Amino acid sequence: MRTQKGLTLAEVSRRTGFSIPTLSKVENNRLSLSYDKLIRLSEGLDVGVAELFTPADADAAEGSGRRSVNREGEWEAVVTANYDYRYLSTDIARKKFIPIVVEIRARSLEEFGPLVRHGGEEFVYILEGEVEIHTSLYSPLVLKKGESAYLDSSMGHAYLARGKGTCLLLAVCSASERDLRAATAEAETAVAAKPAVAKPAAIRTKPAAHAGARAKRGRKSG
Repeated sequence: MRTQKGLTLAEVSRRTGFSIPTLSKVENNRLSLSYDKLIRLSEGLDVGVAELFTPADADAAEGSGRRSVNREGEWEAVVTANYDYRYLSTDIARKKFIPIVVEIRARSLEEFGPLVRHGGEEFVYILEGEVEIHTSLYSPLVLKKGESAYLDSSMGHAYLARGKGTCLLLAVCSASERDLRAATAEAETAVAAKPAVAKPAAIRTKPAAHAGARAKRGRKSG
């Protein structure tokens, strides 16, 4: 499993918190893990617990035969300051790519904060509204409903909503779900850390009551 994902023992150790000697013993069937530790290992490898016990060549003859159907409203919702994510096909672990429907909330770079970066590549298709794409290497790009783009996810990027209506896009990302969620959490931290913009203090003026008083005094003296 580890070698299939191209990971070293050191990388798995960093992801899971297990020492390298412990991982080596597990791989060589010299040590068994309790269920809670199996869960930690599966999360570190981004696979289901059952897949830890599946032989690597178990379904090589006919392929995995995996299938996932998403009915209306069947998604995992993750709400952030900039995006509302709807993760699809979450019943399948170790996907080759991650499909997400995204509703865009931010409408300016000042509101969005730092550009986001993560591993892999991504394809986006606009489902509703107009979307402005900012990247660290290209000029801003505006896409309308039915238009799409493919980009390197390690390049800083941000999707902004244009206009007042709802802006929806379908994103298909090649990064692991673990890496995507980590990038989302990092972006949320950056947005929360942004200093609040101070509003200019209101200038208060006193009504010119003294002018009326002077006028009354003038009439009396006449």
